[in-house]
Parts: sequence; C-alpha cells; structure tokens
Amino acid sequence: MGNLFDLLQGHMDENVVDHLSNQIGGADRAQTATAAQSIVSTLLAGLAKNASTPEGAASLNNALERDHDGSLLDNLMGMLGGGGQAAPEQSRALNGAGIINHILGPSQSGAIDMISKMSGLDSNKTGNLMTTLAPMVMSLLGQQKKQQGLDVSGLAGLLSNSVGQQRQAGNPLMDMATRFLDKDGDGSMMDDVAGMVGKGLLSKLFGGR
Repeated sequence: MGNLFDLLQGHMDENVVDHLSNQIGGADRAQTATAAQSIVSTLLAGLAKNASTPEGAASLNNALERDHDGSLLDNLMGMLGGGGQAAPEQSRALNGAGIINHILGPSQSGAIDMISKMSGLDSNKTGNLMTTLAPMVMSLLGQQKKQQGLDVSGLAGLLSNSVGQQRQAGNPLMDMATRFLDKDGDGSMMDDVAGMVGKGLLSKLFGGR
C-alpha cells in the first residue's frame, strides 16, 4: 500500500513547482515548494481525520466514487492551470474551494495562516495554491482507491497509514498539520510554527527543492 504523501510528491517535480509559482503571481520558488508540501500534508491530515469515523469515511468514499476517479492526473498541467472549459462531469472534481471546505471546514482560514507562516508565502497566495492543489489530492486518492480496489475501511486505512508513516519518519509538516487539526484549528499552534521557522528547520528540509 503506497504512501499518499510520497505519491503526491512524485507529481510535484521542478516543472510543476515552477508552474505553480508563476500561476499564483510569480511567487518565490522555495516558498511555493514548502507551501505546497505543507498544503498536501494538511489536506491529507484533514482527510484522515474525517475518515476516522464510519460516517466520514463513507461520505469520502461516496465523493470519490462520484467525482474523483483519478483521470485528472492524466493531464496534470491542464488541471493545475485551470485553463479551458471543464466538462460538466468534472466541475465538482475541479472545485478546489468546495473540496477544501469539505475537508477543513472552519479550520480552513487557520490552516492557511499556519502554512503562510511556515512557508513565508503571503496568505492570499497560500489560499490560491491550496485551491489549486486540492483537486490533485482528491484525484490521486480516487486513483488509488480505484487501482487498489479499496472499500470504505480500506480507504480510511490508507489515509491513516499515510499520515502515520510520515509522522514516524519525522516529517515536521505532517506532524504540525495533524496537531493543528487535532486542536480544531484554534490558532494555538502558531508559537510552534514560529519555533520551527526560527530554527530554520523548514528551509533545511525543503529550501533546495
């Protein structure tokens, strides 16, 4: 069973990061890379939290079966660029704002602030980047569900294992995202974020990408 974070990272090569940097207004490349990884971590942590209850897992499973079969990954640049006219059946799959609302709910604004502080990217660009990446996360999850033949419990297990493996591997972004969501996004994590930034931990990990 593959790790979703690693699979998503495999799609974010230098060309994709450059494309994302340009799309959100010519942002610093290193900041974009760090923000993108923070966003992926936060969305995966949010999905895992939602899928930790039977009702949440069933709702996510239904959404994947209805809207996210992984086909968007066949044209990743087109999906991230948002260009062209989406087919009617893809409108929900590409609705990044709607996806984020379902995953993060009222924690969305706090998550954007946290990621902005970690990456150095301003909050507006961080929000735009999250909206752009959310369909990619859901598309990959739908692809894995389809390829692995996952049922509701298998889907919940994939998410839980992916998040757990990243935390055990010492990924500070996943650890921070999980603790933030466990606190229901109450903003109390900002001192921890400032500590990570002050120690230069994030730049050492991701600044070279």
